[in-house]
Amino acid sequence: MPDRPNVVIIMTDQQRADLTAREGYALDTTPFIDSFAKTGVDFSRAYTSMPICGPARVSMFTGRFPSATRVRTNHNIGDATYEKDLVDLLKEAGYAVGLSGKNHSHIGADRWDFLKAFGHGGGSGDDRTPEEVAFDEYLQKLRHRTHMDPTPHAVECQNPYRIVSHAQKWIESLSGAPFFLWMSIPEPHNPYQAPEPYYSMFPPESLPKPRSDEGALERKGYRWQRLRSLWDQGVPEYERERPRARANYHGMLRLIDDQVQRFLEYLDASGLRENTIVIYMTDHGDFVGEYGLIRKGPELPEQLTRIPMIWSGPGIAPRAERNGAHVGTCDVMPTLCELLGFEMPRGVQGRSLAPILKGEAYPEDEFASIYVEHGFGGLTYDESDTLDPVEEGALRDAGGFDCLNTWTQAGHTRIVRRGEYKLWFDAQGRGQLYNVVEDPAELNDLYQSADHRDIRHRLMEDMITWSMRVQDPLPYPHRRYVYKRHERNYWRG
Repeated sequence: MPDRPNVVIIMTDQQRADLTAREGYALDTTPFIDSFAKTGVDFSRAYTSMPICGPARVSMFTGRFPSATRVRTNHNIGDATYEKDLVDLLKEAGYAVGLSGKNHSHIGADRWDFLKAFGHGGGSGDDRTPEEVAFDEYLQKLRHRTHMDPTPHAVECQNPYRIVSHAQKWIESLSGAPFFLWMSIPEPHNPYQAPEPYYSMFPPESLPKPRSDEGALERKGYRWQRLRSLWDQGVPEYERERPRARANYHGMLRLIDDQVQRFLEYLDASGLRENTIVIYMTDHGDFVGEYGLIRKGPELPEQLTRIPMIWSGPGIAPRAERNGAHVGTCDVMPTLCELLGFEMPRGVQGRSLAPILKGEAYPEDEFASIYVEHGFGGLTYDESDTLDPVEEGALRDAGGFDCLNTWTQAGHTRIVRRGEYKLWFDAQGRGQLYNVVEDPAELNDLYQSADHRDIRHRLMEDMITWSMRVQDPLPYPHRRYVYKRHERNYWRG
């Protein structure tokens, strides 16, 4: 056995946290993952750093918030700013590092010892079977849309199945060095498609109704309403497709669940599981019909920001109950630094979760709140602006539509969650306050409520504190001054 454990991060793309039985959902979408959660620590209040693929993935590898990495959109990944990332540290320690699946991070192909890339258009390369090539062409023709019928290709052609297969082959090729595997599954992100038997597992009429519908958009504001109108412009069949999109999303959750089971059973059979830290998480969520929307887009609702996060493996004490500490994407890298014995690089902003994972005492006040960012800056757009959606790129030919457009991404919005409550604030000084336990769709704004003045002040203090914590410390002073930080990046305790 190697001295240091292997590490596997299983990351899905755009998986909403609350659509599982362990969250109290009426449908059993992920039975194996729910059972896997009991083998380690399952965080019930884990949050992304930003509900966009690229920024969240860069945060995971650098331990830094998007405002510090400079990656605030999917178009700024090349601007990633940091001292060292997780792959740097792993390679310095002699780990073999591999990626099977979707990258969409700042880590280029030349930095991986093994890379088998997949995306929302499938895979590539000459090693594909004719059936896999046909499936990849099918995905690309969907153009991120919804397929209304069962996918006309076998489960073995699907991205999750192929990603697991390539990951297993790479592990089998290794000669004893510890390994790090990023098994990055592009689903359940759109295009929404599912083969049998998954297509028929969760028919549209069987799905629980969303907590809100399109009538809620009036409360949510202009950019939400603009997103809905752009959907109708870009995809005239949107209203007809949406129920099937939800059903396919649920089916893909079960397909992913089966492939995660297949991979972990492989680790068990290979004798690797007992010396492998396994992290299951996603980059961000999906509306899945909430507010009459699918995919993602404006601001920071729970459906997009709260994520699944499960840690299991050597040194991690299983817990029967879910852990309620407020944790986030940026905490993954510094936690692995402690578990693997690496020195934490300068500029890391996340906190080590190691004592929580080990079942040891930890300063609970340090994890009493969590912070999330959104927006690339500037002013937000309103009804008076004349920006053309075709010229901007939100609307494309052949039914293409990008929900991550200027209207949904402009400005600066931040949230802090503490306990049952969540505070929003933006650069124009607008605030919102919600009890997300009683009001998970965030429709009853308590910001002006006299009865909630104390909790508003408490969360405002958290917002100010977090905004100072995430100020980028890089570069450190070049002369004289000695930068002080807690060994686990804690600010309290």
